[in-house]
Amino acid sequence: MASRDQHGIHPPFADADGKRRFGVIGKPLRKVDGIAKATGQAVYADDIQLPGMLHAKTLRSPHAHARIVRIDTSRAEALPGVHAVITGRSMPIPYGVIPWTPDENALAVDRVRFIGDEVAAVAAVDEDTANAALELIDVEYELLAVYLDPVEALENCTDAIHPNPKRPERGNLSKRVELDFGDVADGFERADVIVEDDYTFHGTTHTAIEPHCAVATYSPDKLLTLWSATQITHYVHRALARVLELPAHSIRVIQPCLGGAFGGKSDPFSLEFCVAKLAMITGRPVKMLWTREEVFYAHRGRHPMRLHYKTGATKDGKVTAVDAKILIDGGAYSSFGLVTTYYSGQLLTGPYDFPAYHYDSTRVFTNKPPCGPKRGHGSVQPRFAFEVQLDEVAEALAMDPIELRRANWQGEHTKTVNGQRITSNGFMQCLAEVERASRWKERRGKLPFGRGLGVAGSMYISGTNYPIYPNDMPQAGIQLKVDRSGLVMAFTGGNDIGQGSNTVVRTIVCEELGLEPDMVRVVAADTDLCPVDLGAYSSRVTFMVGNATIDAARKLRHQIAGAVAAEWEIDPGRIFMGSGQVFDLEDRAKCISSMEAFQIAEARCDTLGSTGAYNTPTLGGDYRGGTIGASPAYSFTAHAVEVQVDVETGRITVDNCWIAHDCGRALNPMLVAGQMEGSAYMGLAEAVLEHHDVNRFGLHAGPSLLDYRIPTSVDTPELHALIVESLDPEGPYGAKEAGEGPLHPSIPAISNAVFDAVGIRLRHLPFTPGKVLAALRERRAAETAVGSAKESV
Repeated sequence: MASRDQHGIHPPFADADGKRRFGVIGKPLRKVDGIAKATGQAVYADDIQLPGMLHAKTLRSPHAHARIVRIDTSRAEALPGVHAVITGRSMPIPYGVIPWTPDENALAVDRVRFIGDEVAAVAAVDEDTANAALELIDVEYELLAVYLDPVEALENCTDAIHPNPKRPERGNLSKRVELDFGDVADGFERADVIVEDDYTFHGTTHTAIEPHCAVATYSPDKLLTLWSATQITHYVHRALARVLELPAHSIRVIQPCLGGAFGGKSDPFSLEFCVAKLAMITGRPVKMLWTREEVFYAHRGRHPMRLHYKTGATKDGKVTAVDAKILIDGGAYSSFGLVTTYYSGQLLTGPYDFPAYHYDSTRVFTNKPPCGPKRGHGSVQPRFAFEVQLDEVAEALAMDPIELRRANWQGEHTKTVNGQRITSNGFMQCLAEVERASRWKERRGKLPFGRGLGVAGSMYISGTNYPIYPNDMPQAGIQLKVDRSGLVMAFTGGNDIGQGSNTVVRTIVCEELGLEPDMVRVVAADTDLCPVDLGAYSSRVTFMVGNATIDAARKLRHQIAGAVAAEWEIDPGRIFMGSGQVFDLEDRAKCISSMEAFQIAEARCDTLGSTGAYNTPTLGGDYRGGTIGASPAYSFTAHAVEVQVDVETGRITVDNCWIAHDCGRALNPMLVAGQMEGSAYMGLAEAVLEHHDVNRFGLHAGPSLLDYRIPTSVDTPELHALIVESLDPEGPYGAKEAGEGPLHPSIPAISNAVFDAVGIRLRHLPFTPGKVLAALRERRAAETAVGSAKESV
């Protein structure tokens, strides 16, 4: 890195020879909100208590699919303590986080589409009164055909879940994408081995600690303020303006401290519209806190998928062609489903080089809770199937699975077969790290029966190519305000959902302005105070908000350094800012505090502040959907997993998971390691425990944390975070994402480890003891049949 930036100013902590040293970047600093959370001082949405506040509750459908014939709310309205009752007719305008698929209503207008669908809402003096009022609402339903299986839903158009009079032939089709790259037929012709099989990914949900909660006020001067446990403040703001038919400037949305999201709070939700409307009607603050059961009904979790993959390879392990056919169970509404359908195919083309690839992805509506984005959106399921199939290819070729993956590495600064631009790529280092740490060469295939090692790899995005609604404005914005006390306030629209994005902003400001962490405060996710940011999804925050913060901070540094240089009558290139001080590189006697430097700059330049922004470059292939999945950078991951399989009970125990993740530069290694471990934990849970499903009537099978199993500390294996730094040319200081990519390989690595342990292939999730025992019986039967055949010969 050059010793001076484009303004001629030394970057903080640059040696005289131009080699970059860092002051705070790369150090394990605690989170901005760490102490507040640890001491209970952090304010979450449900902590907000306002004078005269009412409590709201939702009436939900008891039917999986029905037409609403009549709603009578008169008895509920007459109940003492009830201040307002609303139905779908109160807010008839549809919405959707994707602007091309607005198929949701805040409350059902003409029909309900799953058990738990929102029908009416009540605001009362307390929750007990609101719940009592719900019992008094009379709803008459006309039952309709129920579709719980995506195959059945696709084949039937009668009583379509979302009727389309203009295109009735679409029936329950949500979205279909079919794309070809390269000559797939020729690729299979050239293959020495072809593996083809079916795989199933079950549904899973987020289980964030904090349930959904929203509080709204409507002031006499017609300002609507909403506090919500959301990870997309800006999109909630837009949706409120649309549905409530209010000017956008008369709405303020604030995200308080958030107790986890993982994608589960990246849609606008019914409760946000309901509390806003009820506050407008009553003139009083209104709060709605969903129960854990209601959170399960809201869902938006991992899409169940049925996947058929076919992979060809030469005898030296080079993949020649891949063919995929995917059926996606979308649940009752679109949510992010348009993107999911593309992601299921578009994000498979790394870290391996495919010369030819075809995929056919179909998303179908069913009468289940709607699916949406869960950590690693859209590509965890295909990655599971493909990484298991890669191991099957390696087995057919008698080749080490790690060596097979090395043979197909796509390299860096290249393009994938579907036109995605790859910049930095540390996947080979990731493979080397897990190979070393797990002692793969010494132990794989050599452990006692019942114990095994498995490996898998993956690639994931670091931000999306363009915003959810098309526009040319910045995708991330930052404002910095400098106080003459020495304090810098950073205003970001980014949503910190526990991943530490506010800490990233503070760290970058400290680095660029040479400040100590306590000299920077961050204000985030308040649409009145902060510039627009599109939210915490698609692992965009560190990359995009980070680059916007650097932009703002460097503009400010240029201003401050220029003012101090003028005061000292020296060249600005001699000014150095670090450790809360500003001094002359050639005369260390000239040294002042940052506070004094700010005052000099304010006196010379007027009130100090700056803005910064980030937008992606033009990316993606030149075809319909080519920009979906295109990202300014991609992270890469490899996992090695060690398991034990009890052949008597069928139980799988994961003992160790080695996670090597290429995050570009680790801006804060402690936070990166935490994200890597949390991602792997979630993947391991999905493999052996979790299952979000409904029974044959459409009723949720177990909407509680007692029934929905997630790992406790006792169930969690040893997680070994192995950080790989590839230094991306466009990331902030070379950084890429670390919050979602590290999840993908854990699930297939477990399946591959089970094969090494006991010789069975697990292709259908979750990996329950029953499935393990069934596969073991099938294997024994096959071995017996082979033995009998040999004896007869």
